[in-house]
Amino acid sequence: MAENLTLEQIQNFKGKYPKQLWYLFFSEMWERFCFYGMRGMLTYFMVTQLMMKDGDANLQYGATQAFVYAFTFIGGLFADKILGFRKSLFWGGILMIVGSAILSYDPHQFFFLGISFTVVGTGFFKPNISTMVGSLYKGNDPRRDAGFSLFYAGINIGGLLGGYACIYLGKTYSWHLAFGLAGIVMTISLLTFIFTKKSLGPIGLSPFKDEEVTLILPDGLDGKLPAEPAVVKTKAINRKWYDYAVYAGSLAIIPVIMTMVAKTQYTDWFMYIIGPATLVYIIYEMSKYGWAERKKLIAAIIFILFSIVFWGIYEQSGGSMALFAARNLDDKLLGVITLDPNGVNNSANSFFVIIFAFIFSLVWIGLAKKKIEPNTVVKFGLGFLFLAGGFFILYSTRFFANAQGIASLDAFTLSYLVITFGELCLSPIGLSIMTKLSPVKLQGVMMGMWFLASAYGQYVAGILGANMAKGGENDTTAQKLITFTEGYKQLAIYALIAGILLIILSPLVKKLMGDVK
Repeated sequence: MAENLTLEQIQNFKGKYPKQLWYLFFSEMWERFCFYGMRGMLTYFMVTQLMMKDGDANLQYGATQAFVYAFTFIGGLFADKILGFRKSLFWGGILMIVGSAILSYDPHQFFFLGISFTVVGTGFFKPNISTMVGSLYKGNDPRRDAGFSLFYAGINIGGLLGGYACIYLGKTYSWHLAFGLAGIVMTISLLTFIFTKKSLGPIGLSPFKDEEVTLILPDGLDGKLPAEPAVVKTKAINRKWYDYAVYAGSLAIIPVIMTMVAKTQYTDWFMYIIGPATLVYIIYEMSKYGWAERKKLIAAIIFILFSIVFWGIYEQSGGSMALFAARNLDDKLLGVITLDPNGVNNSANSFFVIIFAFIFSLVWIGLAKKKIEPNTVVKFGLGFLFLAGGFFILYSTRFFANAQGIASLDAFTLSYLVITFGELCLSPIGLSIMTKLSPVKLQGVMMGMWFLASAYGQYVAGILGANMAKGGENDTTAQKLITFTEGYKQLAIYALIAGILLIILSPLVKKLMGDVK
């Protein structure tokens, strides 16, 4: 019987892929359809339906995304120590479905309530299914990389379909239908998992109290690209009533999230306090270690600070670029294909990742064989240079616009291609680097800092987008084009400076990293 499968039986599968991978593939694909579909609607909906000012919508988008990343870390911890991956994933899926149902029922009146359910639900769902994929393979199985490549293709197919379909339905037909579609596909995702979970044997079951468990978080910068898993040994604290405490606590936090997202000054206070406090704590902990460990921690902090800058620029895609696409782009790709500009904004990145991820992996392998592969720090720098190139292309759209301020969808799409190249350079930069650079006792804290850095990046993205929007709140379409493209030029310059600085610093950072590759 499938439910009696042992871990060894699962891992000794025949062929290229275990059958369980396909079940997790489809479950994750539909969940990412829901997530990226919802993400792509937020800013546009807040401005056109809730009649928010552009600046306020950008800030609230940034706050929402910041809490998604913060809860991803918290959800991962609860899954490892208490619930197990299966219960955590199920609970997260239920919360996401409830959030989508609330938004589908009345997205105008209950917008922040629905979004808050989705934020907490994503935190429980997102980190855990990737971990179960890793458990399908033995540590030295050469088929593991092919399995993760297939799995990440599923993530991007979901992002491609959901990113386009939801915003298109909302703009063309009904926002009730758009949010409802996100809930329907999330339900499909959860049902897929429920009906196939017996085939997973012991994978993802709740740990016993004091059992040693392995905390594995395989996220890269955005979860769309493979990254080497971060592994930390920890002890479970599970007792039955702890499960109910987690469920109750996650429901109790929803009104808090709702308040902090709706009134972004509360998010400001949270960010002003938690970041500096964490940094002070890390500096205090560093004082307990020798110079060798301190150097590695300094290298980790450098990665963290630069990742905030990268995220802050990159994540304009869900904020200011959503408004730019809605107002300042035509709907013709290559002169003949009619596409919704917001749909392109939401799905172009996933489309290009699907096409080019494998090609980039071959490039890195080829360079490694010739012993000229760039080190991790230089790859990070190259990512910034591509990011700068993409935003310079966005700036150039002003030169191909008509008198009404309507620019070319072709140039906009090209900018996404170049930005995606930057993202593909960053795929090795993930939690694994944090854990390798950290002493054992600080690994959990440093992983928390990595997710906190991602949250800060989203928060900064909202602030940057809001500042651009405030400059032309009541402008004509042509004036908004000038305002936004000028902002994108500034962001391109920041990315260019960051990339050059990282490449210049790469010998120093590599030296700080010591024996960590």
